[in-house]
Amino acid sequence: MMEKTVGVVIPAFCPGPLFHELLRRLARQTHIPEEVVIINTIPEPQGCGTAQRTEAAEIAEEFRTSFPALTVLEVRQRDFGHGKTRNLGIGHTDTELVLCMTQDALPRDSRLVERLMHAFDDPAVAAAYARQLPGKKSSVLEAEARTFNYPPSSVIKSAADLDRLGIKTFFCSDVCAMWRRSAYDQAGGFERDVIFNEDMILAGKMIQNGGRIAYCADAQVYHAHHYSGIRQLHRNFDLGVSQADYPEIFNMASSSREGLRFVRQTTSDLIRSGRGYLVPQLLWQSGCKYAGYQLGKKYRKLPDRLVRILTGSPAYWEQNKRTSTHSTQ
Repeated sequence: MMEKTVGVVIPAFCPGPLFHELLRRLARQTHIPEEVVIINTIPEPQGCGTAQRTEAAEIAEEFRTSFPALTVLEVRQRDFGHGKTRNLGIGHTDTELVLCMTQDALPRDSRLVERLMHAFDDPAVAAAYARQLPGKKSSVLEAEARTFNYPPSSVIKSAADLDRLGIKTFFCSDVCAMWRRSAYDQAGGFERDVIFNEDMILAGKMIQNGGRIAYCADAQVYHAHHYSGIRQLHRNFDLGVSQADYPEIFNMASSSREGLRFVRQTTSDLIRSGRGYLVPQLLWQSGCKYAGYQLGKKYRKLPDRLVRILTGSPAYWEQNKRTSTHSTQ
């Protein structure tokens, strides 16, 4: 049986040292990707500037001989989209499997690609995603969130799990997710004009098509965010917008239980570990998440000005003018 081939697609915006380290670790994998596509987003004048744009190209050039094929594409910041930009990158690969990563996800070891590939030995697996571990500088609450969303045990999920797992059935993260090209094509690829959640929308379509989503706990990346409560509100507003725009996916299962379960479990863990003083911060951040999410789900009833204040993706609203095209081109 011929070994599967893997392409890697990485959108990059004002990349720094983590991006360099990501490419270095990819070049040391037991299975070196046959193709790597970097999509460099060109910042607007008020963005990170031409120096960082040049740095991105220079970093990529440094690794040109580390992979069988490396391609660098450019898109303007105002034209970036979570779905369409990744579609662009995947369109420049010709491999059986495609690994989507973010520029700040660092493989824990040299077997990340190999372990994700193993999930596709099951012909029904359409996508596989890695476990995300908190970094050394992650806060206690961030570490709790990573453990909640990315537990230590692997699982393969299908439509049969919708009643038991709810929305977790098609949870999947493009921070580090590998997609089977044939299943990607069958589902129509990523939604072109989605504000957020392009990964879960595609995974949901794959579940509807009879595919399975593999969570590979032994394939691990370091990845963490340090968001304030207000930043969480913006992020979860966009999350709510995505769910409102794609009810055919998100109405398959309930998501309301997950947030409450996280708060209860984390509160218990904090008190048990003697860190109960963090519970008010947990409640503040969780309240911001909930408020943003609920407002996002009702965004069509809100004034344009308020939507643009609440969103974390202002460029999206400039591009789409509050319409949902459900397009993948």
